[in-house]
Amino acid sequence: MSKVAEPSIQSVPPLKIVIVGHVDHGKSTLVGRLFYDTGTLPDGRVEAVRAMCEKRGMPFEWAFLLDALQAERDQGITIDISQIFFRTAHRNYVLIDAPGHREFVKNMVTGAAQADAAVLVVDAREGMQEQTRRHAYLLHLLGIHQIVVAMNKMDAVDYKEARFQEVGTQVRDYLAGLGIDLLHTQMIPVVARDGDNIVNASSKMPWYDGPTLENALDELQPPVTSLELPLRFPVQDVYKFDDRRIIAGRIESGFLRKGDTLLFSPSNKKARVASIEAWHAREPIIATRAGQSIGVTLDEQIFVERGEIVSLASNPPMLTNVFRGRIFWLGREPLVPGARYKMKLCTGEYQIEVEKIERVIDVQEMESNEINHVERNAIAEVVFRSRRQIAVDPFEHNMFTGRFVIVENYDIVGGGLINMDGYADQRQLGIKSTNIFKVEHRVPLEERWKANGHRGGILWMTGLSGAGKSTLAFSLEQHLFRRGYLVYVLDGDNVRHGLCSDLGFSPEDRVENIRRVGHAATLFARAGFLVLTAFISPYRDDRDRVRAIAPDVFHEIHIDADLPTCETRDPKGLYKKARKGEIQDFTGVSAPYEPPAAPEMRIDTAKYSIEECLAHLDEYVATNFAITMR
Repeated sequence: MSKVAEPSIQSVPPLKIVIVGHVDHGKSTLVGRLFYDTGTLPDGRVEAVRAMCEKRGMPFEWAFLLDALQAERDQGITIDISQIFFRTAHRNYVLIDAPGHREFVKNMVTGAAQADAAVLVVDAREGMQEQTRRHAYLLHLLGIHQIVVAMNKMDAVDYKEARFQEVGTQVRDYLAGLGIDLLHTQMIPVVARDGDNIVNASSKMPWYDGPTLENALDELQPPVTSLELPLRFPVQDVYKFDDRRIIAGRIESGFLRKGDTLLFSPSNKKARVASIEAWHAREPIIATRAGQSIGVTLDEQIFVERGEIVSLASNPPMLTNVFRGRIFWLGREPLVPGARYKMKLCTGEYQIEVEKIERVIDVQEMESNEINHVERNAIAEVVFRSRRQIAVDPFEHNMFTGRFVIVENYDIVGGGLINMDGYADQRQLGIKSTNIFKVEHRVPLEERWKANGHRGGILWMTGLSGAGKSTLAFSLEQHLFRRGYLVYVLDGDNVRHGLCSDLGFSPEDRVENIRRVGHAATLFARAGFLVLTAFISPYRDDRDRVRAIAPDVFHEIHIDADLPTCETRDPKGLYKKARKGEIQDFTGVSAPYEPPAAPEMRIDTAKYSIEECLAHLDEYVATNFAITMR
């Protein structure tokens, strides 16, 4: 029966294709017919199914070839995923038949997450349905951009080209709205039941001269292989074996060689590979690669644990405790800000908290809704924060370390992809200089304060551009100077003309900018000055790090004004440029702003006048810094 068995294609890794679509649009029928027409089915399989149907008094259906579970036949729906090897004369495939019913979206996602490309089945009579849109969006969410659209049941619309074009326009418009490149999307009219345009061109649709489904699959491009990606080796466990300590796991991407210097994240420990261990290895292993489950021993005994990501030091994953997740939510209870869950990423488990729901996607209308909860089966962009750092890669850089699942009470309630747009790599490189020693000053801090008549300190003003930080800082500086304070303003624009002139506005440069300013402000404060800073300083972690440098003198002041108010002010015209795309990574527009969770003071500049805000600040300074005036 099998007509394809060329040895030349046996060594080529199979292309994984997921079959998705609305329930009853004909996915399993299409796969069954495709297997039959290509001669993939074992001899006698069709005959056995026909006999079974006759015995039960049921009409034969191609879908029965795939339905592995008796329950599926009873209910007439596919409730689990099936993976079946399949091949054409061109190459090998793994077909993943995923369920289309709304209640089984989790299974569909499980199947699609493993795929390199997708076949989206659409009923020519019904066109795009809710689940069709949801599945298409999930394909986009999972980074699958090669899509073959099989418009099934063309016999039910009398094989009319007009209907094919009409539904085709619906599909193209929706996919284009998702940002999917239509150059990689093929649209094929088929009748799965009768085999029209599955493997053989249909004589009933002479107006169609495109590829058959088989030809379209053969034209799909192979994905970037895991071998082409940087080394990512999640630690599964550490075993003590005779006198060796073996770090075991599966290499998800890249290569690993004996003698490589490995970096463990997030612990940032390093060691060299002393040996590579594997079961039944008759010869010493010099190198291994993605897909292999192995163990390694190191040249020194460092403590590492399950969940760490092993990489080469030259190309490590990002470290962060805050990230944006593009998620699909499956929990029975809505996801809400402040909720805490367990996140699993590779072999690691982390406690995370929902910090903010940025938007919820309406897959029907493709609109974003600003609501503060995510209902079951909804798709959303959510900012999560963890108490400790996590080693991650943005999904588009590495799918293995760029996706995660969310667990609540041992149940999977969601999954998503890592998006680090606007967030910096927090990998701490530590102090590079050596042989340095800290020297203590001989003038006690209290004597400086007594001589000045006020305490030194830092009023760290943070807020959106246009909130009024610089206006208030310079006004307060002038006011306090006239009253005898040693006071100085460190302004965001000013320091970028000197101290930080070599930095841009990327997330990493923003982190470095605040680090430098934080240390400069601390030196001023230790000298007895009252330092007023005016920096957007959008990341909470950056501000917390400055606080950690000098917790006794640091005061966080949130200069608060909502984004529309700031855009209305726009004193430098920056928001207009950002909206036009002329400024990248602009806080509030294309980059995040994380407001203080518990600032020492909050000034609402949208509600109060400048004079009223100054009065509040003056009172705060008098309460917290004044001793006796000279």
